[in-house]
Amino acid sequence: MKKEYTNGEVTIVWQPDLCIHSAKCVQGLPGVFDNQKKPWINTGGATTDAIIAQVRTCPSGALTSYLNTVQPGESSPSDPSAIRAVVLKNGPLMVHGEITVCDAEGNEVTRGPKTTFCRCGGSANKPFCDGSHKRNGFEG
Repeated sequence: MKKEYTNGEVTIVWQPDLCIHSAKCVQGLPGVFDNQKKPWINTGGATTDAIIAQVRTCPSGALTSYLNTVQPGESSPSDPSAIRAVVLKNGPLMVHGEITVCDAEGNEVTRGPKTTFCRCGGSANKPFCDGSHKRNGFEG
């Protein structure tokens, strides 16, 4: 599922299935992101530049954005040499860059610009992280 919110200049794309509930968005820009309200994203709550900067901090890639003058998919694919994997302390493995994930049955899904993989074993959305590491006390 994907939901889009726009202020006319920028569109925020939210993919709830990717969210690991780090709350970086809510803490970083509460005028735009407020999980106590419906809808929880208010694109009028900050400038376009502030929104873009905050969305870039989303650790899971559940939040992305695009300028309305440049539609998603118009840019070229990620440079494979720019892909980077980072182990987050007591959390998931985060991969920066566009990647293709192939499961045991051969099904493929392309993800990016950030993808988080479960390291704790508790995710209900394996191989991707769903934030279970916070609930099960994962350390590593």
